[in-house]
Amino acid sequence: MKTVLFAASEGLPFIKSGGLADVVGSLPQSLKQCGYEVRIVLPYYKKIRDKFADKLEYIGNRQIYSGWINEPANYYQSVVDGITYYFVEHYGYFGRDQLYGYDDDSARFGFFQKAVLELLYHINWYPDIIHTHDWHTGMIPLMCHALYGSDWRFEKIKHVYTIHNLAFQGNFHESVLNNCLGLDYRYYQDGSVRFDNGISFMKSGLVYADKITTVSPTYSHEILTSEYGERMEEVLRYRHDDLWGIVNGINTNEWNPKEDKLLAKNYNAKAWINGKKANKRALQQELGLEVKDDVMLIGLVSRLTNQKGVYMITEKMNEIMSLNVQFCILGTGEENAENSFKWLEHNYKGRAVYYCGYNEELAHRVYAGSDLFLMPSIYEPCGIGQLIAMHYGALPLVRETGGLKDTVKPYNQYTGEGNGFSFWSKNPNDMMYTIRWASEQYYLNKDGWKQLVSNAMNTDVSWDNSARLYSELYKQLTD
Repeated sequence: MKTVLFAASEGLPFIKSGGLADVVGSLPQSLKQCGYEVRIVLPYYKKIRDKFADKLEYIGNRQIYSGWINEPANYYQSVVDGITYYFVEHYGYFGRDQLYGYDDDSARFGFFQKAVLELLYHINWYPDIIHTHDWHTGMIPLMCHALYGSDWRFEKIKHVYTIHNLAFQGNFHESVLNNCLGLDYRYYQDGSVRFDNGISFMKSGLVYADKITTVSPTYSHEILTSEYGERMEEVLRYRHDDLWGIVNGINTNEWNPKEDKLLAKNYNAKAWINGKKANKRALQQELGLEVKDDVMLIGLVSRLTNQKGVYMITEKMNEIMSLNVQFCILGTGEENAENSFKWLEHNYKGRAVYYCGYNEELAHRVYAGSDLFLMPSIYEPCGIGQLIAMHYGALPLVRETGGLKDTVKPYNQYTGEGNGFSFWSKNPNDMMYTIRWASEQYYLNKDGWKQLVSNAMNTDVSWDNSARLYSELYKQLTD
């Protein structure tokens, strides 16, 4: 059996701040079905301690020497659904309220990456592949080569590096290379990790991993351009032959309208009409919207940032509400966006509601109660929301970028094909045109709408196909 270690900064069911956690929590289960033994290693954050301390077993410690860092790492483990999770504890680095955004993030994640490699000695387990994710683990392929390459057990390990969002790169002063990572300055001088007169953890992953993946085929092409490449496009073009785009899936056990205990009424792809109606009514009652079966309810569950296209929405709020619709927004983010949606709720009481924050349980009910799910991202490496929305029978309306383009097939009224609605440009007028057209289909083409919902709910959004592609990639490296 081939073995894989996932090294990441977050992962469900223990800790989440974004879509990375969904991937780390779900993909290993599907890989297990493909015949792989997958283990996962994460930092032991305060939030994990507060919630899961009684479920973790202490398995020992090692002293971590990494540049100027000379600190002990305590190791814990837990087994969830047959997957072994390891946790790296250092209270000074990870016993904080937030996961990221500290001035010493270079030291925090430098320590973590060295501790990941030292963990292999501690448990006497050397995987065939280390699969690293985003900038927080981008130095591991180089560290494995430079610091452990004389040990055949490490030398045989292959490295896969996944870009979840190229915009977050882990860029730091050049001194971090030696001070926090214990790496020779020549890696800065030869340009392999140099970026903006400093170093980049992400660039290191792109240069030194054996294979690179990102989370959708379209995004893998977009990041080769200056528009989406975040100034890494030249490196990515150089590694083009080793770059794979594999779309994400969702955990269809956690997100399953047939068995979701958070819903007012369960339903499935074969019988969904009454279930959707019941959940719409329940959501309307819960949030103070007018209780109406025959009004199109638009849902939005998102970080409220420019990347997510929220300012296209705020520019067109009055036009959206001029239609016969209700609008439910769940999320938090940039203050201007939050204030705009607060204004929307105030001015359209009973028709628009804004929940400022994130509530996982409410999110389930928004997906189940919505007819249309709005996701007009400026860029979107993959996106999870549109996949959940389709699975719950809420038709996604998206901008054609990244994983949104790969997963949402626009409605063709002549053939009945499609599983949602889409537009291409970053022009709010085009978004508004598509919302109007979707509204017309809802009210004037009821048979077509029912067919669309059935198409969406029958779309395979699981990890199965993606896991097979990852398995193919792993085989290229290990056979």
